Amino acid sequence: MTVMDAAALRRALADRLAEGGFLRSEPWRAAVEAVPRHEFLRGGFFEQAEGSGPTAWRPVPADERGWLERCYADESLVTQIAGTIVPGDIRGEILRAPTSSSTMPNLVVRMLEDLQVEDWHRVLEIGTGTGYSTGLLCHRLGDDLVTSMEVDPEVSRRAGASLGACGYFPELVVGDGLAGHKNGAPYDRLIATCGVLELPYTWIEQTKPGGIVLATLCGWLYSSELARLTVGDDGVAQGRFLGGQISFMLARPQLPPPLGTLPDLQTGKERAARLGADVLDDWDARFVAQLAAPRAQRISLTFDDRTERVVLDVEAGAWAALAQDGEHWTVRQGGPVHLWDEIEEHLLRWRADGAPTLDRFEILVTPEAQRITWPKA
Repeated sequence: MTVMDAAALRRALADRLAEGGFLRSEPWRAAVEAVPRHEFLRGGFFEQAEGSGPTAWRPVPADERGWLERCYADESLVTQIAGTIVPGDIRGEILRAPTSSSTMPNLVVRMLEDLQVEDWHRVLEIGTGTGYSTGLLCHRLGDDLVTSMEVDPEVSRRAGASLGACGYFPELVVGDGLAGHKNGAPYDRLIATCGVLELPYTWIEQTKPGGIVLATLCGWLYSSELARLTVGDDGVAQGRFLGGQISFMLARPQLPPPLGTLPDLQTGKERAARLGADVLDDWDARFVAQLAAPRAQRISLTFDDRTERVVLDVEAGAWAALAQDGEHWTVRQGGPVHLWDEIEEHLLRWRADGAPTLDRFEILVTPEAQRITWPKA
């Protein structure tokens, strides 16, 4: 590898991002062309093992043929598995879930553009990860204006080493990003590179009036949207979703609980379903369903003669099992609340209002609560 090779790859990446409409301004283009993404991937990355399920991964070390070119592909690259395992720890394959990654460049750049920074803005980044996006912020604003938080000490340490190798020295904080970093507040901008079930009010408190918070809202049904909110003088933040089916790993404290032993799905009250479980295959509909049941998870169970789609809230002990017979669906429900009743109510009301797209939804965050609404028909 030569410096010329890497520089050419950065320019080519910038060209692709600009052509795709993700890179829209000269300062961020200069950052993409200057910050070497491969320096943040020196430890290698994981790729999905060929012919495997979605959680089987093999390491790609930095000396493997094609590694450098992959570093500048517009794809997310997994850098940690199961909370502690990095590529150098593995020979062969691992059947565990990813816990840290280098986000695909088009999403990194799109979010930085959407953050609407000015030269003098102080930024708090939640989720340092590899440090690549932190490096882009440092190039754009200067080290002194960038603070980045990471919950995992080892991930933060590796990011710090990579940033230092590139000549960037922002303030790196190890801690729970959901609590923000009060000592450095207030900030002009706050950006989160992890998904959250609810936007923490601490982020609003730590952002100046007129400042912007950019974060991805999601639930355990795994539909998510990027929200941009402006903080008001009264401490209330308001904004909208920006669209585009943005997806991030959830903040670790908000990961769903293990399913554990399933309830007896043959019990409960059965009725004809007004909506079938296939409605959740649609991204927008699934997001609306999450507003009704943000802590519900979904699984499929196959029996000898049928398949059932199950929605389950482990903490509440509530569940709904749906089965299809031709064009008709039935649902059995158990627990203290009827999950499918609530999901159907939300979805039917949304449809009655014309099924507006998620970029028309509005979000309001107060000290007491978060509220997401859609326009009426």
